[in-house]
Amino acid sequence: MDIKYKYSNLAAFASKDDNFLGRKYPYTPSQYRGEFQRDRDRVIHSNSFRRLKYKTQVFVYYEGDHFRTRLTHSLEVSQIARSVARVLKLNEDLCEVLSLAHDLGHTPFGHAGETALSSCLNGDVFDHNVQSLRILILLEDTYNDQKGLNLSLNCIDGLLKHNGPLNNCDVIKNQLPEIFDYGISFKNSGSLEAQISSLSDDIAYNCHDIDDGLRAELFDIEDLFELKYLKKVFNNKNKINKKEIVRKLLNMLVTDLIENSRDKINAEKIKNIDDVYKRNFNIINFSNDVIIGLDEIRNFLKIKMYNHNSIKKWNTNSEEIIKQLFLYFKNNIKKIPNFNKNFSEDRNIADYISGMTDKFALNVYNSIK
Repeated sequence: MDIKYKYSNLAAFASKDDNFLGRKYPYTPSQYRGEFQRDRDRVIHSNSFRRLKYKTQVFVYYEGDHFRTRLTHSLEVSQIARSVARVLKLNEDLCEVLSLAHDLGHTPFGHAGETALSSCLNGDVFDHNVQSLRILILLEDTYNDQKGLNLSLNCIDGLLKHNGPLNNCDVIKNQLPEIFDYGISFKNSGSLEAQISSLSDDIAYNCHDIDDGLRAELFDIEDLFELKYLKKVFNNKNKINKKEIVRKLLNMLVTDLIENSRDKINAEKIKNIDDVYKRNFNIINFSNDVIIGLDEIRNFLKIKMYNHNSIKKWNTNSEEIIKQLFLYFKNNIKKIPNFNKNFSEDRNIADYISGMTDKFALNVYNSIK
């Protein structure tokens, strides 16, 4: 019996079969998998996804087995996004692939590596969000007759608008001019699934960075309860310990995102996906109290964690490692594997270094010292 997979029981404004945007290269539809399942599977089987295992979130991989890496962070984002999508009757598979793919472009050593690589590019900018798209559209080498992974245009659109509509396209023009071949409108908002993935990212890193900060003893639970938002929502703080606080905070943030987004969908009278794409603002969002609370948590983590002396010291060291690697390959350009003549030397070097794991970058650095 011929059985064709179909997305069913989804809301009219969800991403699904009847509003699928297609792919750049010709393809044969799958009999048993939905289009966004195929996207997810292609990402999971990619080299770039596997390398996230040894890429820094905040702590370098050798500092402890239980600290988050880019891989475990991406998995947590995916889990949150699927939970939200299920309640709102949106496409879980699209939420999943967007969540798993959103950090593929991160350099080794986290944001410090990104800062260092940008400083090496002579006025150009390295942007990890754009780099994720470069990987998926140009750099992953899986097929004989096409570049990249040939992901759906729905997926490309969602990753492009991970932070909302694009008002400035200069970075895209410099790093990925090929994106203009996809016919994507930059000014409107992404799908509701893309918006869910983006805010699930916010939930994940705020919650797990609190967890990792407590584990590393950069701050304690009493410090957390100095925050107005946490003091308000955990008014019985004597009954909350550090094993519970992240779990309870995660549940509250997810619940707020679901309930506030459901209200906003109704208030904006969203009836179909065209109504979503016509907006130039996000429909999926937290309540005002939670937005204020998350800003307070981010500021706390910046002061207590990201700017902690031990973290800043390693960030300084890692920036120097990236700069030395860039200089070495600048002077030894023939050592760049799979050098692409369609890109500048600097862009080839940036692509190669950004794809390194922390582990590999350290090994190369130690071999050239």
